[in-house]
Amino acid sequence: MKAWKLALVAGLVVCTLYGSFTVLDGGAWRLHHVVGLAILVPSFGLWALAHRQLGSSFTARAEARHLVTRGLYSKVRNPIYVFGWIFDAGLITFMGIPLLFLVLAALVPVQVVRAHREERVLEAAFGDAYRSYKRRTWL
Repeated sequence: MKAWKLALVAGLVVCTLYGSFTVLDGGAWRLHHVVGLAILVPSFGLWALAHRQLGSSFTARAEARHLVTRGLYSKVRNPIYVFGWIFDAGLITFMGIPLLFLVLAALVPVQVVRAHREERVLEAAFGDAYRSYKRRTWL
């Protein structure tokens, strides 16, 4: 991910956090803020790292440019999705609106379907190399 895109996403996150903190909670620190930050800060860093490690293979559509198996991808096949979900859970926790977990619960299956579509494309392009990679990684 290009640095300016990462900065834009980070800026939007900070604005969301600030707005939630000041508008919803009147600027008073509560336990859910601390827990939310403890979840979302590291997950955002790992999400950004996953984007960086995927490099030019990141696309909006399922394409097989390169089989990336280094870094986070050596343990998790879909770290962008996984850390995105964890980040979302941290953001919802920070905001203190548990009802939003229903939205997250509805979005996760959509992304799982997308991940399966991507896996089919990668398996068709890389064959046994992808199947071997899939056996030694999680999700």
